[in-house]
Amino acid sequence: MTEARASNDLWGGRYAEGPSAIMREINASIGFDRKMWRQDISGSLAHAKMLAHVGIISTEDEAAIRAGLAGIAQEIEEGRFPFSEALEDIHMNIEARLTERIGEAGKRLHTGRSRNDQVALDVRLWVRDAIDGLDAQIAAVMRELVARAAEHAGTVMPGFTHLQPAQPTTFGHHLLAYVEMLSRDRGRLADCRKRLNESPLGAAALCGTGFPIDRHMTAAALGFDGPTRNSLDSVASRDFAAEFLFACAMCATHLSRFAEEIVIWTNPYFGFIKLSDAFTTGSSIMPQKRNPDAAELVRGKTGRVIGSLVGLLTVMKGLALTYFKDMQEDKEGIFDAAESLALGLAAIGGMVRDMKPQVARLAEAAGAGFSTATDLADWLVRELRFPFRDAHHVTGRLVALAEGKGVDLAGLTLAEMQSVEPRITDGVFGVLTVQASVASRTSFGGTAPANVARMAAEWQERLG
Repeated sequence: MTEARASNDLWGGRYAEGPSAIMREINASIGFDRKMWRQDISGSLAHAKMLAHVGIISTEDEAAIRAGLAGIAQEIEEGRFPFSEALEDIHMNIEARLTERIGEAGKRLHTGRSRNDQVALDVRLWVRDAIDGLDAQIAAVMRELVARAAEHAGTVMPGFTHLQPAQPTTFGHHLLAYVEMLSRDRGRLADCRKRLNESPLGAAALCGTGFPIDRHMTAAALGFDGPTRNSLDSVASRDFAAEFLFACAMCATHLSRFAEEIVIWTNPYFGFIKLSDAFTTGSSIMPQKRNPDAAELVRGKTGRVIGSLVGLLTVMKGLALTYFKDMQEDKEGIFDAAESLALGLAAIGGMVRDMKPQVARLAEAAGAGFSTATDLADWLVRELRFPFRDAHHVTGRLVALAEGKGVDLAGLTLAEMQSVEPRITDGVFGVLTVQASVASRTSFGGTAPANVARMAAEWQERLG
């Protein structure tokens, strides 16, 4: 067998029928757009009711369509629906089955609409439902974070910049930072939902229809704020989907940052938290290992979500108005991104509940790396009226002195400090502990335990 023949057997066998098999495979979307069956049926029910209301179809036909679609919904729910690749997509599959079930009335359903506005409608409905589900999940994760933040409002830990010890903070304050991020994610999804909440149904193929349809009626029936105002834009645009994917990508990025911290914190060299077997795995060869695989997978799936955003923008960037088959490529990315984010939220929420902060280790690490150096500089400014830059310079000399002696700043004697700056008094030792450092950060949004407890209480009230 030649190399070319072997390659064809491996990769091209499924297209042995020739161009028709290739076309069927590349054209069909039923393998993935069947996820929108609920939205497709909802849109058809609203459309049929409107057609009967304005007299385009009879009330008897509308009743038959309603009953037929209810039966189809039951078939799909029970796994009995005969999905067909030959019928290309969910819209044609449902319409063909409806005609099988109720006859002539089923053929009248498509009056005054096109698959172009139908798919635009279904995708909007699906994304809207996905936003509602993700919003509830994000709120649930925020509640978990807030609960742990309230529990650890006074638990000191190191704060980092450049992943180097910077200043002491509290574990509760750290968790509330992610609450703020997730709150903005909810806001982005809410904004996206508001902008997409216009109905394209009735835009038909691209120019509207000559039938006396009532687009405001179908928009209201489907929970939209109103119909879209330009038929070309209605079928040509997927910016709502790109906006949704950006919101998902941003939220996934926030989850990924937290997942990365979990990976770092569970490393024995840090030892800041412990996770149970519920969110870790062992090694096939190293029995001592406890790998934070759930966190790593949350981090990894972020790439898929970002990829979906980039993929859709790339599909849309070169399309003239209005509809092109390229736009069929919007759905898989949307579905995958929403599902990946939902799984990531579930995993992060579970790990927040599961993790056990190692309070003693966190306190020990909080004082490492001369983390109270800024407090010393602030003391020089406050008590000795130093310009801050001068205080910064003196503090740097004291850090170098302590480092040379192998002690922290509090380990220096008063005489040693006065050898650098004679005006220093023993009052300086009151600001050199990590507890004093965090307690002093009382500015709004600061890390003081009282601030953290108050902010956690505010979030608990807001989240209900």
